[in-house]
Amino acid sequence: MMDAIRDAVREGRVVWQKHALQRMMERGISRQEVKRSILEGDMIEEYPDDKPFPSLLVAYVKEVPLHVVMSYDQTLSQIYVITVYRPDLRYFENDLKTRRKK
Repeated sequence: MMDAIRDAVREGRVVWQKHALQRMMERGISRQEVKRSILEGDMIEEYPDDKPFPSLLVAYVKEVPLHVVMSYDQTLSQIYVITVYRPDLRYFENDLKTRRKK
């Protein structure tokens, strides 16, 4: 699935949800950073029961780490960026990919 998602990003089939754009502005995160994170990051979690499309979490941990929550519409071959944030060591291990146990 990540190959199809990366193709969608390369081809400009990205829908930016209002929530994501608001959080990006608040956190000083650019669209280019998000795209790079999707293109070069690793899928670390999947949420298959999310609606209207299954979603996933991608982690980019080089330079300035970033997490991107997105969903993928296979019918239209486009992604929806849901939210974007800098991973926090209170919630993730030092690798910034593994959730800490509660």
